[in-house]
Amino acid sequence: MGLLDESGLLYVIADVLSIVTIASCLVSKVPQIQTVRQLQSAKGLSVTGLLMELCSYTVTMLYNYTNGYAFLSYLEYPILLVQEYVLVYYVLHHESMLGKRAYQWAAGYVVVFIGFATAIIPSSILLMLVPFTTPVGATSKVMQLNAILRSKDSESVSLITWGISAFTNATRIYTIMLDSGDKMLLANFGISTVLSSSVLLAAWYYKKPKKD
Repeated sequence: MGLLDESGLLYVIADVLSIVTIASCLVSKVPQIQTVRQLQSAKGLSVTGLLMELCSYTVTMLYNYTNGYAFLSYLEYPILLVQEYVLVYYVLHHESMLGKRAYQWAAGYVVVFIGFATAIIPSSILLMLVPFTTPVGATSKVMQLNAILRSKDSESVSLITWGISAFTNATRIYTIMLDSGDKMLLANFGISTVLSSSVLLAAWYYKKPKKD
């Protein structure tokens, strides 16, 4: 009984999946960052989609944090956010979009982030924002998918990054069902799994073979 009974085993599996998910997220965006840096191009990547994804990650992380959910159930978000910051920087750089206005928006983002994290801004606002993370996150992936389909070129898109995204979103469905059963989070990850898989397939289909 105990650890080896049915209930205990389910939670052991959930913890293992959480650790695997977090470990995967440690490097999930790295291949995409390296690809953009090496090619010095962001062709096939949607800038708007990346920024929407950044907002979705931020709200989801802060929502989990302010609700006191198990840290292992959302630890990948701080990790993903750091990588997303770097990726957005390089994409904006290669798209010649870095400037005074971009830095002003970045400063505003930092102020709002700290406000929520320190409860200066009421967490009730996060409760209102969380339902939007699903359509925002989904839209960001749809825009990325559309960017690939429109250009028919996924040279700058990392298959590894999107493969990890599909996998980690799928594992979170299981861990959240056991931890909190939060329906908003489950809907978010369910839709994200389908869309990340779609982007992965499109990127694979349009990936041009490397020249010798």
